[in-house]
Amino acid sequence: MEKVVRLGQVRPDGDDVYWNEGRPADGGRQVIVRRAPDGTHTDVVPEGYSARTLVHEYGGLSYAVAGGVVWFANLSDQRVYRVEPGHEPVPITAEPPEPGAFRYADLALSPDGTALAAVRERHLGGEPVNDVVLLAADGSTEPRVIAHGHDFFAAPRISPDGRSIAWLSWDHPNMPWDGTELWVAPLAVGAARKVAGGPSESVTQPRWSPGGVLHFVSDRTGWWNLYADHAAVSGGVAIAPMEAELSGPDWVFGQSSYCFLPDGAIVAVWAERGLDHLGVISSGAVREIEQPFTTFGSMQPSGHGIVALTGSPTQGPTVVRISLPDGAVEELKRDRERMPEPGYLSVPRPVEFPTQGGRTAHALHYPPTNADYVGAADDRPPLMVISHGGPTSATDAVLNLGVQYWTSRGFAVVDVNYGGSTGYGREYRDRLRGEWGIVDVEDCVAAARWLAEQGLADARRLVIRGGSAGGYTTLAALTFHPGVFAAGASHYGVADLEALATDTHKFESRYLDGLVGPYPERRDLYVARSPIHHADRLSCPLILFQGLEDRVVPPAQAEQMVEALRAKGLPFSYLAFEGEQHGFRQAETIVAVAQAELSFYGRVLGFTPGDDLPPLPIENEDALP
Repeated sequence: MEKVVRLGQVRPDGDDVYWNEGRPADGGRQVIVRRAPDGTHTDVVPEGYSARTLVHEYGGLSYAVAGGVVWFANLSDQRVYRVEPGHEPVPITAEPPEPGAFRYADLALSPDGTALAAVRERHLGGEPVNDVVLLAADGSTEPRVIAHGHDFFAAPRISPDGRSIAWLSWDHPNMPWDGTELWVAPLAVGAARKVAGGPSESVTQPRWSPGGVLHFVSDRTGWWNLYADHAAVSGGVAIAPMEAELSGPDWVFGQSSYCFLPDGAIVAVWAERGLDHLGVISSGAVREIEQPFTTFGSMQPSGHGIVALTGSPTQGPTVVRISLPDGAVEELKRDRERMPEPGYLSVPRPVEFPTQGGRTAHALHYPPTNADYVGAADDRPPLMVISHGGPTSATDAVLNLGVQYWTSRGFAVVDVNYGGSTGYGREYRDRLRGEWGIVDVEDCVAAARWLAEQGLADARRLVIRGGSAGGYTTLAALTFHPGVFAAGASHYGVADLEALATDTHKFESRYLDGLVGPYPERRDLYVARSPIHHADRLSCPLILFQGLEDRVVPPAQAEQMVEALRAKGLPFSYLAFEGEQHGFRQAETIVAVAQAELSFYGRVLGFTPGDDLPPLPIENEDALP
């Protein structure tokens, strides 16, 4: 089995570059890796540790580094550890009442290296309590509370002179892409000042310039654009405004789509029509840097250039160093050692298609591609519709071998950025407000039908799949639009909106207020849009996958759907995995899921896969067509 890793959280430290490396072949363990100037790689996090925070359950930025010393949140106990080169990790936070009860994320080191700002989340019974704290970098003192009193906090960032600290906060029922507030206060004693934001303005990515000016991204114009704090201008001053998105939704901590060069110029990434662009902003003017990449993330300054995590339709996530102003690229780490031959890679094209209400929606269309096989001229391929998770998220044009798995086996794929997706402005994102289970489903159905009308898919062999929120869209499409799809696959998907509203973690506990309606006042909507209450309308085979330690979408959701399918006598398979949470991270699980899903579609659509697949039990198999 090829050793593929998941890359993220890129951080420079002098001439060294660090990143977090998720390793499916090592049980999903996340390891901080240091790359020295001579190209050697060293694991900073030793065996027995995993650098992953569970704040908000989704986590995100889990470490900080300076002078070769790394501080990281450890998965098993959620304590913060300090590790110096050649030494074992030493905890700097106290042992909590129970393992994982006190969690830390979004670590930011003070300029003098004596303290770490962090978001803390304490599980003490009832709803967890979140705040911003200052930790002694050597663990010599108790955490000092910097900010409290709001439901959520993120992005504590200390000014270059060490005198001020900025942070984000928001409250139920908002999510961070709905409305947040940016605050700044003296790091010593002093009153906090609100810089920007409110219940209907999403502010994100606060960051200090080398000269000590606080910058941030706001969507007040309908687009996430860049601003600078200015004492004489309430809410800050816009910098190079454009009808493009300079940020994405803060599902995890540590998003970074702009940074500062030593001379104060800003390197920024913006998204237009689903593709990322890289440029330099100086004196209010924007100069695009031509690059072969279509996605950029985790961007940080490094010398006179940047380090970042990039990707393209033919290249998976890759840590690179980009020199400026020439744009020369040095590749530091790929997510895999070997790349497929180009003849087996399907390159997507962005498409815009008609949908309900006279509107248009967006997607990426991948034609089936395999250098060893050419279909008959009059043969239309089966089509897989993918509904992404979130739902406040988006698919992008980076090489995804999960998609290529299907296109190399004869499927066309349409990865749908349905209404509610990010990257197309707030108006498009707000299409899903109060309409989850309607707009997303209609757009996925419309994408499938449009491609079939274009002669690019076989209308009799349409399937739909998705994970998490995308699993809900999948189940809703199969339930409320019977006859469109021949089969579906739900990966840890939501079957019962009411159960999700009453049995999920704090971060998303009021998410559905905006997507569906306030609960329990609008319980009628939750019942009306929940596939589990309308399983009698299901008419096609379904396969379900579930992690048994999932706290975001608990296993009961899948199990309820299994009972409904069993009662109706529909063909189905259900695979549940010990040790997996929300999203599969272990290599064995990832392989088993891909093989089972292919085998399932083969049985339903009537083809024999060329792969050597293990037997798949299908309940009610006799009811297959």
